[in-house]
Amino acid sequence: MLNNKKTYTVTEAKSKLEHYCAYQERCHKEVIQKLKDMQMIPEAIDVIVVHLIEHNFLNEERFAKAYVRGKFKMKSWGKLRLTSQLKLKDISKVNINQALNTIDYDEYIDVFNDLAEKKAKNITEANIWKKKKKLADYLLYRGWESNLVYDKVNQLIK
Repeated sequence: MLNNKKTYTVTEAKSKLEHYCAYQERCHKEVIQKLKDMQMIPEAIDVIVVHLIEHNFLNEERFAKAYVRGKFKMKSWGKLRLTSQLKLKDISKVNINQALNTIDYDEYIDVFNDLAEKKAKNITEANIWKKKKKLADYLLYRGWESNLVYDKVNQLIK
């Protein structure tokens, strides 16, 4: 069976990846995977990644900050979920911490309270313990700290 996948020169791949990175912030892992999917050899991948970094198409710190901002605003993720997702993308601890520090503490607590109150209203469970568990599980899955979660659950559901 013939492999009909398109092959790319380093120049073509550079151009393609510049567009890929300009469209949306990317992390190194995503870019390397994209290059592997394009059948690029390891030496070419290294050359292209260096080019993208030097020309500021690829910036892990900027990616981490954009990722945190987006997931926090759109999906109301807590810091634990944000951290674990960034670790899966091989982002350094330093960049993760810098990104998390961009979240304003008061806004963080406001988003958490809004999310908890909205969800508590929508849980139709009659049993108080099951209702507490559902709310706690929901908030923990979203990556909110357990001390915040359990205090809020006990405050909202009596």
